[in-house]
Amino acid sequence: VGIFSTQSEQPLYDFLQDWFVPHGIEMSTLEDGVKSRDGLDLVISFGGDGTVLAALSLFPQCPVLAVNFGNVGFLTAGDREELAEMLQSVLDGNYIISERSVLECVHPHGTDYAVNEIVIRGATRLIAVELSINDQHIRRVRGDGVIVGTATGSTAYLLAAGSPIVMPELRCMIITGLNEYDFRSRHLVITADSKIRLAVSEQTHEKEIYLSADGKEKVPLEIGDEVLISESSRKAKLIFMEKNYFFHNLSSRLSWFRSGEK
Repeated sequence: VGIFSTQSEQPLYDFLQDWFVPHGIEMSTLEDGVKSRDGLDLVISFGGDGTVLAALSLFPQCPVLAVNFGNVGFLTAGDREELAEMLQSVLDGNYIISERSVLECVHPHGTDYAVNEIVIRGATRLIAVELSINDQHIRRVRGDGVIVGTATGSTAYLLAAGSPIVMPELRCMIITGLNEYDFRSRHLVITADSKIRLAVSEQTHEKEIYLSADGKEKVPLEIGDEVLISESSRKAKLIFMEKNYFFHNLSSRLSWFRSGEK
């Protein structure tokens, strides 16, 4: 079991060590920036959704059990107070693995992968991006930028941009403009086997344009650059304790109430 955490709490590591050793489970601490390590059966991440995304990126072949130490936690299986209960459930085999789509993004500087979204935007001014799907030009997106996300990403940046919430196991891609200067703009939900091409239009006057995958480091783009986005053969694997975890997380994280409650 690999431990991936933004926390440096010694009591946490002591608790995990005391829990794993009697069960004959070997534990190792994983560092951010260290690529996938062989021999791991499970990665446990401690932090918020950003920590989960980092763990999924660094260890793409390994299922991740995410424990929420952050503020949101749509991708987490539970909060820190439930840690012992979750560990016991995993040991007993009482869990499910949710497989999520991953985006592959080919750009002039290489290839990036994203569980949530790919974003192209400018630093301060509006940009124009030509959107094509399956080699057919659809429209020009003119605004702060454009987001292409997965169903998993529908509760992340896309949610803030007003997109619909989509069940995370659904294979699809969601396209939305950021603060578009056009009242006719609409969100698009397309099939996962679609091929998306985004080209930075000559109508763009912003000099600082960049691309980011799941909020990672910014990749600079120039006018005329093209970005190709499709579904990757990779899958992100997240562990949860119950089949209805998604609706539980929605109700909890968005403070939704049941009918009749106030």
